[in-house]
Amino acid sequence: MIDQLGDSSMLYDLKGDASMSSTVGILYSAVRENHQRLQLITDGMSQDELEYKGPDSNFNSTAQLINHIMYVDFNWIFRIKEQPLPTSLEKQYGPMLDVNNRLPKVKDMSLESLMCEYESVLTMVKDTCEQLTDPDLDRVVTFGRNNENQATIRWGLWHIADHNRYHQAHINQLRKWYGEDLCEN
Repeated sequence: MIDQLGDSSMLYDLKGDASMSSTVGILYSAVRENHQRLQLITDGMSQDELEYKGPDSNFNSTAQLINHIMYVDFNWIFRIKEQPLPTSLEKQYGPMLDVNNRLPKVKDMSLESLMCEYESVLTMVKDTCEQLTDPDLDRVVTFGRNNENQATIRWGLWHIADHNRYHQAHINQLRKWYGEDLCEN
């Protein structure tokens, strides 16, 4: 959680939510902080920049990356709940990869719409975390294309935060390239 201390300094802390057990709350706060950071780094993006795919148009756009982050988060939420991903969410955000082994295309979806939808994902993560206890974090779930991998719920919550931040680096690179392309044209 980011708390304001006066006008010029910030205190960064992974303080858990009061409605969650201690370790679950810390992991959730990492998810929430990365969500807030994603909002900051995408703030002010035009539709053109949101759909920009790099200098030679061969990278994933910011819109694709945000959609992908949501899809992965949904998968983890339902994995943690020990429920299958609803078909409606699979159709709306999936598949993980298209027939060309690339992230599915996302076109004509505004940043505001994407971030509003991502806010609902964060709410689902929070609701799920409120149902967990610290001992639940030791429970093992499967994941991967064919559920060939195993992880604890603790790792799954950490992965939600880490995966978001990982793709933020790609978004930052896209923003840099987009600015350079604008200057060249």
